[in-house]
Amino acid sequence: MDKVKIESSWKTILEEEFGKDYFKTVAEFVRGEYQHTIVYPPPKNIFRAFDLCPFDEVEVVILGQDPYHGRGQANGLCFAVGDGILLPPSLQNIFKEIENDLGEPLKNRTGDLERWAKQGVLLLNATLTVRAHKAGSHQGQGWEQFTDAAIRALSEKRENLVFILWGNYAKAKGAHIDRTKHLIIESAHPSPFSAYSGFFGSKPFSKTNDYLKAHNKKPIDWL
Repeated sequence: MDKVKIESSWKTILEEEFGKDYFKTVAEFVRGEYQHTIVYPPPKNIFRAFDLCPFDEVEVVILGQDPYHGRGQANGLCFAVGDGILLPPSLQNIFKEIENDLGEPLKNRTGDLERWAKQGVLLLNATLTVRAHKAGSHQGQGWEQFTDAAIRALSEKRENLVFILWGNYAKAKGAHIDRTKHLIIESAHPSPFSAYSGFFGSKPFSKTNDYLKAHNKKPIDWL
């Protein structure tokens, strides 16, 4: 499907997926949703996680579930929101854990997180679109199969990546990652409902950087 506008290395890696029936189905479904209702993120940002983080530059993968479904929130990166938008509770808790984990105050409190993506952090939601104010409304349409293919490609073709899986949904989605080649960091979700059940104190950011440095890679500036 030549119409799919996605970063060129990912287009090559995922080329087979674009020709499969499920992808044609999800593309048609999403097109119809954008025409007849309000959908987030804006169309240009559907593949933003891939666009900011070419395949060979990925060092860390953080898995989310759905884009935020409030006005102006979703920007194509999981857990992130557009600049100037109030930080959602999960992102507030992520920032809190960064400061506690690294022992330093954040230098940058904007919620966009593009600064991480440009360092090789793939901020990937399982479902890439959502209907306004209806959480989970685009689940089960085919996006999950597409993002599974991306995760599978990273697991198989790359080495020494860090996969950060927060919550049961992400853990299930990451079940087939090759743990002999990559580091898997798992904990509770940063949501206020579960952050105190194992997310706070899990130190994913220092663990990630320790692993990257141990494999002669540049650590991520999370601050």
